[in-house]
Amino acid sequence: MKTSTLRNTISIALLVAAGGASDWAAAQDVAKDTSAQGRASVTDTPAKTHRKKSTGTSTPPAATNLQAVTVTGTRIRGGSTPSPVITIGSEQIQQEGFTDLGEVIRSVPQNFSGGQNPGVTGVTSGNGNQDLTGGSALNLRGLGADASLTLLNGRRLAYDGFSQAVDISAIPVEAVERLEIVPDGASAIYGSDAVGGVANVILKPDFDGVTLGTRYGGATDGGLATREYTATAGTTWASGGLIATFKDANADPIYARQRPYTRYLIEPYTIYNGSDSRSGLASIHQSIGDVTELRLDVLRTERDMTQYYGLTADSYYRYSPKASITLVSPSITFSLHRDWSLTLSGAYGKDDDTYARRLVSAAGASLDDLEYYNNDSRSWEIGAEGPLFPIWGGDAHLAIGTGGREYEFHEVPKVSGSPYGGDENVRFAYAELSVPFVAPASDIPGVHRLEFSAAVRGEDYDSFGRVTTPKFGVVYDPTVDFTFKTSWGKSFKAPTLAQLYGNKYAYLWSASTVGAGGSPADATVLMSYGGNADLQAERARTWTTSLAFHPEALAGLDAELSWFDIDYTDRVVLPVNYLQALSNPAYGNYVDRSPTPEKIQQLFAVYGSNFYNLSGVAYDPGKVVAIIRDQYVNAARQQIRGLDLSGSYRFDLGGSQLAVRGSASWLESTQITSAGQPEQTLAGTVFNPARLNDRIGAVWTSGGFSASGFVNYTAGVTNRLAAGTEKTASFVTVDAAVNYDVGERAGAFSGLTLGLSVQNLLNRAPPLYTSVFATYVPYDATNYSAIGRFISVSVSKHW
Repeated sequence: MKTSTLRNTISIALLVAAGGASDWAAAQDVAKDTSAQGRASVTDTPAKTHRKKSTGTSTPPAATNLQAVTVTGTRIRGGSTPSPVITIGSEQIQQEGFTDLGEVIRSVPQNFSGGQNPGVTGVTSGNGNQDLTGGSALNLRGLGADASLTLLNGRRLAYDGFSQAVDISAIPVEAVERLEIVPDGASAIYGSDAVGGVANVILKPDFDGVTLGTRYGGATDGGLATREYTATAGTTWASGGLIATFKDANADPIYARQRPYTRYLIEPYTIYNGSDSRSGLASIHQSIGDVTELRLDVLRTERDMTQYYGLTADSYYRYSPKASITLVSPSITFSLHRDWSLTLSGAYGKDDDTYARRLVSAAGASLDDLEYYNNDSRSWEIGAEGPLFPIWGGDAHLAIGTGGREYEFHEVPKVSGSPYGGDENVRFAYAELSVPFVAPASDIPGVHRLEFSAAVRGEDYDSFGRVTTPKFGVVYDPTVDFTFKTSWGKSFKAPTLAQLYGNKYAYLWSASTVGAGGSPADATVLMSYGGNADLQAERARTWTTSLAFHPEALAGLDAELSWFDIDYTDRVVLPVNYLQALSNPAYGNYVDRSPTPEKIQQLFAVYGSNFYNLSGVAYDPGKVVAIIRDQYVNAARQQIRGLDLSGSYRFDLGGSQLAVRGSASWLESTQITSAGQPEQTLAGTVFNPARLNDRIGAVWTSGGFSASGFVNYTAGVTNRLAAGTEKTASFVTVDAAVNYDVGERAGAFSGLTLGLSVQNLLNRAPPLYTSVFATYVPYDATNYSAIGRFISVSVSKHW
């Protein structure tokens, strides 16, 4: 996108919005009414309950807040989105016994626990499955943690490790007002990465007083002894508010010897890594008169991990990853003429990870490998939003804006190898239009409400050029009891900087190793591997349709059924299984069976700085019978479709209340790596999401007492073996939690809250399968947990 285009967009925003102050209170009322009509989620907990819970024992002055109700998935203040929205409030998080946002996202059926998540150890493949930093990354639909976008108050955080994952667990849950997840393509609104969807962590705007808390827990089968200490403080005044929180948490690892099904692994071996983390967050907002609001969010998290991998009876690897995450995000919002607003915002993010590996043996310990990963991000944005013109159903609204983003990635080995990395600069501009054709007050039979929306975003990358992503949506209420939503759009994901600028390697294999039958014993094959600066963006077409049922006669009942379809093309992959490179004709496009001396010289000119001879014989160019090109390429096509069903029903039981809620997701996904290769089934196979996931339960509340129980179901997955296939059993667990809030009263017990949480109450072990290697765990760690029954108790005191 040309600089002149960005300047024009800024000029349009300023011209449309310029003027002066207007009646902002009236605009907020309209925004709240519009938001209430949306019925965005069946899991939403009323905001009033959250505010009452967080303000302590005194009633602070009402703070001026120019920001209208935030709705993830749209830039229209207080607007509605044509995509389904999952809303999980702070009260729900407490009722269900969750202690960090990683646990929260892993409970969402639309999210896959593979990728970057604790406990994902000892796996061999699949969408970057690993536990490098101890963080927890959103992974909607199992598309990979780099294809789901995570925001904090609408701002991007720095990427985590060497992928484009974001550690959502770095945000202290004590400061969270709610988590909103849109499981639908959202690049037209937010840009790259939002292919599977987006999650927005919204912080509490107000907190009054001081709360100290502690929590202790552990697995009944051994390991994961956990100790957490939290402190949260805040205050509000007539024109603003402040909340600050600090959390210190550490957990012991789970060793293979502590579970009967992993005792065969060589000790010491951790199947769930230990961790020690410290997190701090501060958020402040300050209004200046009725026309300006300043906001600043600051986050800092540090985490150390402990991991062991046994090699022999007297040797093992000890891994000591360290991670630190920083975010500084300021913004200023102006209230302008005719209910328009203008926002200028920026964000600076930094993520540093050190990955140390020591070989410990009878001869002592030696530093075998030390790598340093650094991610830096800087962004700025100017946006305007407001009404354009009146129409039959209200005012048409427009949001427009422009901005830029810069991010860097560097990997620096300290023991061997050469550093690599690079940077990317992005310019963008966007526009979103919402047109309410029919409002509920219109009283038209068969058309209670009808809204149309359209959004478009253009991004210009230094590496691969321009991408334009549109999205169109309809929200239609035939009656007050039903809401029909549908959206169609395009999304994209920029290739990671590790994929673009990763080190280049040349490998020499024996021809027989890579599948050549009947070849001479000294025949060899060269293979190129590594980054590719010519990569293009991954692209997707998304279609989502949902029907929500919220009968007026039963005010506590909400249900929603959603269908989704994603056509994901140009996925960046390593295209060749090198063990079958010469035996499988599907890899023919990436194999040159007539290597000339010139071609070999060209390969070494690009990849020869990192040459590894793994053939077992001396390198001889005359013995090279083929060249395999296995560097990153845009090749794969994935098709993902399925159904989501969610519902909740709240009703009174005398002086108490019972809320029954649940959610289920059925998924079907396939992949074709490149032309000529057969279609592969993803969903329902190991290291990919199970076809069916659900969570259903109930919460009973009476005064300050609450008790919850939930059943989680994960279907079995198929394991492909050389001798055939095997299907694992399903995984069913039960979670329960009890909380008691003493409330405000005279004496030392005032403000005291007690909690008891039990996860996997029946102590179910993960379904077992035949691992490809005897040194790996015998269960799919991306779908099933080896923690077993975990019990924790907590106590907090508010002043």
